Amino acid sequence: MGKKLKFKNRSVVEAVIFLTVLLLCCWALGSRMGSENLLKTIMNTAHDLLLNTVFFLMGITVITGALSKLFVEFGVVTLLEKLLRPLMKPLYNLPGVAALGGVMTFLSDNPAIIALSKDRTFASYFKKYQLYSLTNFGTAFGMGFVVIITMMSYGQTGGALIGLLGAVCGSIISTRLMQRSLLKTWPQLDTPVAAEMPAEEEVKDEDKEQKDGIFMRFLNAILDGGKNGVELGLQIIPGVLIITTIVILLTFGPGPEGYTGASSQGVPVLPWLAGKVHWLFEWLFGFSSMELIAFPMTALGAVGAALGLLPTFNAAGILDGNAVAVFTAIGMCWSGFLSTHTAMFDSLGFRKGISKALGAHAIAGLCAGIIAHFLYLLVSLI
Repeated sequence: MGKKLKFKNRSVVEAVIFLTVLLLCCWALGSRMGSENLLKTIMNTAHDLLLNTVFFLMGITVITGALSKLFVEFGVVTLLEKLLRPLMKPLYNLPGVAALGGVMTFLSDNPAIIALSKDRTFASYFKKYQLYSLTNFGTAFGMGFVVIITMMSYGQTGGALIGLLGAVCGSIISTRLMQRSLLKTWPQLDTPVAAEMPAEEEVKDEDKEQKDGIFMRFLNAILDGGKNGVELGLQIIPGVLIITTIVILLTFGPGPEGYTGASSQGVPVLPWLAGKVHWLFEWLFGFSSMELIAFPMTALGAVGAALGLLPTFNAAGILDGNAVAVFTAIGMCWSGFLSTHTAMFDSLGFRKGISKALGAHAIAGLCAGIIAHFLYLLVSLI
């Protein structure tokens, strides 16, 4: 009876605190924008994001999904894995087969690494600390294909490729930091993963015959991949509409005629805060406008939502090559790791490693953005 009473009391306290914070936030925004304009802006921004951003991103995810499936079906992924395998040990201190995890998350999303790590055959190549660090490695490439194609669609191919190199550097930093932290705290993890592969599974895929012709394989691949792209496009809708709307409300100011309830208006709280240390962001990332800080902050939760900010940045004329390079590096390296790392480590049964993984990846994402900025400056001087 006592426990139930305590639970009810805690629920009441949480409800009061939540309502108080919510009302204070609404009052603060409404006092500047006007209550009616605030509600109109929220609805119009969400509607604009749905029509002009979500469907644009969904179109990209459908195309990239189909292309990714073709890569798998016709052996491109296998070829890439073989080409990248020699780099895994010296760069990441991981077995060569880990390259497959990087390729799969690059073509799809973060959770793809979990499906691989749970495979007994795949896991048998790793030591325990290496297997856990695989989460950081895979997350650094999550939705990379979608991010790069989206950036290129704004005519910034060079910036996107420089950002890809920055993300690779970030992935090395994250994986190495995670491994060092794990071994320092739990030295017993420096043991091979106990996993044995049944004999029949070893030759299962190699002996599998292709019953369909090339045309049917091509057709099935693009249709199945396109379907996966639609599912991914639907999954990013809540993040884009909710998170991006909130970020826009806290990033951009009134329109030319003041607050009218139009989309993409708000109170520039985030730029004001970033402006207090503007010299830091200008030096580290080369941001010409403090509104740009909204992208990396949003990418922490969902990179799809962060991509939803690009049309607004582009319309404001602040999306230059340097910003694209930094966005690509941070967007790929972080790619919503705050919302996926916990679930991924929970599925691996190693919750006590979550804090170390988050810390290593937070540092690596910042490093990725910094490296991309200075690489862009270097390339610009050549």
